[in-house]
Amino acid sequence: MSKTNVGAGSPNAQFVQAAGLFAQSMQRNSTLNRMVGTMPKTEAEVNEVIRKQTSTDMPIVRTVNLERGDGDEVEFHFVQPAGAYPIMGSRMAEGKGTGINLDKARVRVNQARFPIDLGDTMTDLRSPVEFRKLGRPIAQSFMDSYQDQSTLVHLAGARGFHNNIEWRVPTADHPDFEAIMINDVKAPTKNRHYIADGSAIKPFALTGADVDLATTDVLDMDVVDSIRNMMFSIPLPPPVIKLPDDDAADDNPIRVLLCSPAQFFSFSQDPAFRQFQAAALTRARDAKNHPLFRGSMTGWWNGVLIMQMPKPIRFYAGQVIKYAASNTSETESDALVPTSFAGTHAVDRALLLGGQALAQAFGRSKHGGMPFFWKEKDFDHGDKMELLIGAIQGMAKIRWLVDQGSGAKQFTDHGVIAIDTAVPITSAM
Repeated sequence: MSKTNVGAGSPNAQFVQAAGLFAQSMQRNSTLNRMVGTMPKTEAEVNEVIRKQTSTDMPIVRTVNLERGDGDEVEFHFVQPAGAYPIMGSRMAEGKGTGINLDKARVRVNQARFPIDLGDTMTDLRSPVEFRKLGRPIAQSFMDSYQDQSTLVHLAGARGFHNNIEWRVPTADHPDFEAIMINDVKAPTKNRHYIADGSAIKPFALTGADVDLATTDVLDMDVVDSIRNMMFSIPLPPPVIKLPDDDAADDNPIRVLLCSPAQFFSFSQDPAFRQFQAAALTRARDAKNHPLFRGSMTGWWNGVLIMQMPKPIRFYAGQVIKYAASNTSETESDALVPTSFAGTHAVDRALLLGGQALAQAFGRSKHGGMPFFWKEKDFDHGDKMELLIGAIQGMAKIRWLVDQGSGAKQFTDHGVIAIDTAVPITSAM
């Protein structure tokens, strides 16, 4: 028998379990989890990001601030964009320095828990399996799905209406939706919301009360080209994604286009799709085969890495799409999916992601001091058992009121652009 052990009731046991759970959740190989940068390691990196948070060169900026005091908010720091011209020749430069505007973003955290019923004494006698062993992976899958789906909904600025048993985030009309999302789900800002328009894209627009989309306005190669051209024509597009040790980060920068499965299928029908997949593998080698490129559902075209998102953000005929009618207000208005889409088509939302699109914060639980925790509890005099997985976290889309260069400030989703297109559907779900 080992002389060194951690007893079942020891506080250290809970800490070890929580640390392992946190690592497992953070390192899972999911599409959205691969969009988080690494934590700063050197003093220079720490000074660059101000606090203990992951790299701002990735779409999801994550902080694990376990040393803060009581409270349910975590503060992120970002550097606002600034404009400047050089001082030429012998002209006086002293006193004309460009100011650095350090902006703050606050993200509220809350506790989310998934309990699993492990049955009772008779369950163990009658069942050929051990429910206690089954319970942990089931609970873990619930929490992982909740994390990924919450991320997707915040980035998209909408939950949509696609719904089945796999969703851990309910539709917005559910009484617990706001509590489950923790922070407000904000519709795309006016300057970050586009729709397909034949072979191109254009700013979100209406025909009467309906969104100005036809069933033929699908995602294809021409639309992706138009997305690329749009990034070069608008002020302050989402920052490029910079992967660690990427040899081509400056010469061949990356942005990610997350597509719904239906949008990705539409794009994949292009005769050159296999070439796009091969191009993604080639670009991955420059980035030391970063996990972002992993999987067969990726393609590389003209600086855009096209990927399939895990769930569609979908709107069916007659349903509401929230949008911002003004650049200077966060007030949201309603547009409707055309009734002509009924039974055959819907509207899906693609997401063009750059750096600093979403902030995710983790708080400290009292169960071992880590953000994630396990608990097991028996009741009814030890006859019944329940297992629980919990997390204290929250996330929010990063939005600033930004000077676009004209002197007028606009609300701007910093690292994400929403692009709505038509998709064919095979069922109402």
